[in-house]
Amino acid sequence: MVNDRRLDMEQALRRQRSAFTSSRPEPMSMRKDRIKRAIALLKENGEDFAKTMSADFGSRSMQQSMLTDVAASVSAGKDALKNMDDWAKTEKRKVQFPLGLMGAKAEVRYEPKGVIGILSPWNFPVNLAFSPLMQILAAGNRAMIKPSEFTERTSLLMSQLVEKYFTPDEVTVFTGGPEVAAAFSSLPFDHLVFTGSTATGRRVMEAAAANLVPVTLELGGKSPVFMGRSANFAKAGERIAMGKMMNAGQICLAPDYLFVPEDKESEAIEGVSQGVANMYPTLLDNDDYASIVSDGHFERLNGLVEDAREKGAEVIEVNPGGEDFSNANVRKMPLNILRNVNDDMKVMQEEIFGPILPVMTYQDIDQAVDYVNDHDRPLGLYHFGSNKKEQQHVLSHTISGGVTTNDVIFHVSMEDLPFGGVGPSGMGSYHAVEGFREFSHARAVYHQSKIDVAKLGGMKPPFGKAFEKTIQSMMK
Repeated sequence: MVNDRRLDMEQALRRQRSAFTSSRPEPMSMRKDRIKRAIALLKENGEDFAKTMSADFGSRSMQQSMLTDVAASVSAGKDALKNMDDWAKTEKRKVQFPLGLMGAKAEVRYEPKGVIGILSPWNFPVNLAFSPLMQILAAGNRAMIKPSEFTERTSLLMSQLVEKYFTPDEVTVFTGGPEVAAAFSSLPFDHLVFTGSTATGRRVMEAAAANLVPVTLELGGKSPVFMGRSANFAKAGERIAMGKMMNAGQICLAPDYLFVPEDKESEAIEGVSQGVANMYPTLLDNDDYASIVSDGHFERLNGLVEDAREKGAEVIEVNPGGEDFSNANVRKMPLNILRNVNDDMKVMQEEIFGPILPVMTYQDIDQAVDYVNDHDRPLGLYHFGSNKKEQQHVLSHTISGGVTTNDVIFHVSMEDLPFGGVGPSGMGSYHAVEGFREFSHARAVYHQSKIDVAKLGGMKPPFGKAFEKTIQSMMK
């Protein structure tokens, strides 16, 4: 069965590559037409996508899905349409003196790579397939998508709709489980985009390496929050709560743990707790609050809490409605704030990806900076406070994929900022001109002068004084 699927994928790849090659040079109008069709697909079927995602999760806010998955993907397409003519312009480059005077010229052309694979995850199943797709199409490529099996209904709907709006040699979708994903990642694409866990990212990169396929890896990690003494703890707490509770914390950029001043710990925890209560007075029957995506993930999250409790953490369950979660037949989980955590706890060793929030304390901000620098570089980093000197100190002494100050997550929604990780949190990026170039080949082109430059510089054997003079000039 898997072998049959692999043969189908190999055939689709050959079909797309053949169509790509035969259509070159393809006008920008064709690229724009594909993006417009992708936007139309989302606009005309957005509510169906939102309903399907809710069914896959068990419960997921229609409004949230329309914002984070549908509207955000449309926004990415509109941004590409607005800017792709500028992104695609040939860049003039300098040539060494005196070649320019002799008529030589140099340029960089941003050309499509060919066929690009997209391995998309379950947490934002539409956005994390269609947002990179917009830039892939803008750069002039074809695309094959393998969406997650955890959101099976959404993946099936995506496959049906893509087949309706695109020809198979433009964009195609392959559904299936881990075996299909493994086969997909081993195909000889011209580029491969993967969004998911660091552990799976390693396997994807290893599979791609067999064919020397360049990869863009959007991974995760433990994104820290620095709360400075100058922070407004009530306002910061509500913003942290919003980022942590959206999609029930199942976000690669969700705040993973807080660093707060030792004497402000209670105030910081109260700020977050009150923020949750303001937005989610109840949780179990609240359509605004998402379920955990699967039984396995639900059990894993509860296991992280119990492991921390057994190792000495204080667990503060933020349950504004006083609801009984123990007998609820839904995968809804309240926010669990953890105090007195340490690195022996599993919750501090792996990305949480759910409504659990460890809190650590510091006496001096450099203690927090040193802790972050001693661990894997995160995808996101957040600082709250009005002290600009402290903010700059944190930013200049840490490394992360991206940063939002005085809020969380928002940097990913800025279309003109590149989105990507660094080290274990990822490599490469998309969004903005950086994303367009990620999916383009920067082709160097040199136009030689009519003058015989090699002869003039003595570069043709037999070598003599003219060549020695050229070398000396270059060494000055």
